[in-house]
Amino acid sequence: MRRATRGHPLSSWDKRRNLKIAKIRAPGERPFAVIKKVFKAAHVLVTTVRRVHVKMIFTAIAYNLYQLGTLRRAGVI
Repeated sequence: MRRATRGHPLSSWDKRRNLKIAKIRAPGERPFAVIKKVFKAAHVLVTTVRRVHVKMIFTAIAYNLYQLGTLRRAGVI
């Protein structure tokens, strides 16, 4: 994505390009935002890669259960 700076606004081509990139990125960014905000998992305090992997697996499971509750409250499921 391109960014505008002081005195150098984005061209209309760059704005369209950024919009296309944002549409692709948005669905994948939301789970990470929820994991960081709701589950406070932005910074991992475990020390080995295996432990980080296990922690992230459990965080992903928790996110899926959280989404299930959200969908049930909305009446989708």
